[in-house]
Amino acid sequence: MSQVEFKAPGPGSWELEETHFSRPMTRYISGIFPEHFARGFSEGTTRYGLLLDYFCAKVVNDFCYMKAIAVGAPESATGLPPRFIFMLLARLHPAMRKRLSFGRDVLARKIWHDDMRRWDEEYKPDSIARNRKLQKMDIAALSDADFLAYLADIKANLGEMIYRHHIFTVPSCFAVGHFLAETQRWTGLTSGEVLGVLKGATPVSRGAGTLGRLQEALKSKGITAESVRGRDAQSVLDELKQKDGIAAPLQEFLEEIGYRAVSGYDISEKYALEMPEMLLGTMFSASDVTDREGDFIKRRDALRAKVPEAQRAQFDALLEEARFMYRLRDERGIYNDNWATGIARRAILEAGRRLAAKGLLPDAALAIDASHDEIIGMLTGSKEPGIAELVRRQTWRTTKTVADAPAWLGAAPSGPPPAEWLPKKSRAGARAMGAVIGNIFTAPDKRQTKDSSAPKSVTGLPVHPGVYEGIARIVNGPQDFNRLQQGDILVTRNTSAAFNVVLPLLGAIVTDGGGQLSHAAIVAREYGIPSVVGTRKATAVFADGARIRVDGDKGEVHLVEAVR
Repeated sequence: MSQVEFKAPGPGSWELEETHFSRPMTRYISGIFPEHFARGFSEGTTRYGLLLDYFCAKVVNDFCYMKAIAVGAPESATGLPPRFIFMLLARLHPAMRKRLSFGRDVLARKIWHDDMRRWDEEYKPDSIARNRKLQKMDIAALSDADFLAYLADIKANLGEMIYRHHIFTVPSCFAVGHFLAETQRWTGLTSGEVLGVLKGATPVSRGAGTLGRLQEALKSKGITAESVRGRDAQSVLDELKQKDGIAAPLQEFLEEIGYRAVSGYDISEKYALEMPEMLLGTMFSASDVTDREGDFIKRRDALRAKVPEAQRAQFDALLEEARFMYRLRDERGIYNDNWATGIARRAILEAGRRLAAKGLLPDAALAIDASHDEIIGMLTGSKEPGIAELVRRQTWRTTKTVADAPAWLGAAPSGPPPAEWLPKKSRAGARAMGAVIGNIFTAPDKRQTKDSSAPKSVTGLPVHPGVYEGIARIVNGPQDFNRLQQGDILVTRNTSAAFNVVLPLLGAIVTDGGGQLSHAAIVAREYGIPSVVGTRKATAVFADGARIRVDGDKGEVHLVEAVR
């Protein structure tokens, strides 16, 4: 990395984006993501009256860096003005006054109910229909002209799905953040202690639906994991597609998850149908993720008892709102860009196949490292960017991770203004979003997490209680998923909603990044498995295949037996 210079792409503080992209981005995604991410996010923040407008995303050496853009702040701003200046601006600056006016009655009106209605009745069914239409196309049979048109449709669809994902970022988080922030103010509890009560509120995160129906069908026919063990996974899937009583639920399952990118938000990530071993393992997984109403009541009552009596009625109301909105967090990714990304990957691989058939590429997979315009150019006769350049990009992307890039570029980072600086009616909303952002992205630093003195041990945030011992599977990319077996411990940098397809296999989850509202933390609670997030270095400390112990009570992970 010494020959590669990382320069800030503009004034201000630029943070390395590690949640969506753990490796260098492909040129295809970097040409689509920034614009549509910012556009959707800004819609949400405007609607909720937040002074954070959006995150500006720029690509530096194929790594994604982001800068928070605040309403009313000059582009060259590197920190907060003095308190009295900020408070004066909040009252006099036209853009800030207008934005804050939107947020004054958000809590009273509960506008997230309208957002959930829009999602359930408008966006979600339309996103499903759009993605299914593109997925059902027999793209190998398209003429060259029709395939070029299909590629244009794929790009437009992916941009739209990224936009839709982020329209609902703030709505999916606001009520949850409000519940968390206020409950912490009343009780002094950690975010992990508060958020455990939300377990069971997001069925999509625990695989409810087509997987359950398929597993019931397999059970009724006496087909077990043992009966197919040792056989080629793709051959087993092909046979099951022809079997009475299995074919229909299997087809339903594969249509729902088959073309979803499994491990992230880039076309470099494989979709589920490319990993038959993983699919078969998921189909025969034995996870029991039922969460009974009585279990929720026990968790609620235990937490409620720690809330001062005067605030308990408000606690009940906030918890109800948080549970109502909780599922939107994962659903917006699963039905929007996780799906659209997998469909786009299929199309780019088909483009690579056509280029390889013409002798223009030695390997169809090299097309993954071309931009949309470059793909179109090569299909219509251009010699650029050339095989050597595509190989260089591929090597860079597959051998580097966010650990190889600076965490910050430009000026030292400055946090958001304290809620107390805002007008009184805007403070609760600021606290809500502050709680969310801090608990999604923020891994504990050295002040928050002790460094374990034991060799081959890491500490982080305890997410779900319990102790589990098993085999560590280090997942750095899609090539690693097929090795996951029932009961393994997933050790990875971060997870996304796309990981849901493999979660029934797991005994525990450990991540380098993320906080108590990261995807890994949400699904660990939903599946009721021990989890430790924000360890910062678990993927570097433990070897694949090592036996480790995850202590979800203490937030510790220890090596039990090294790989022999």
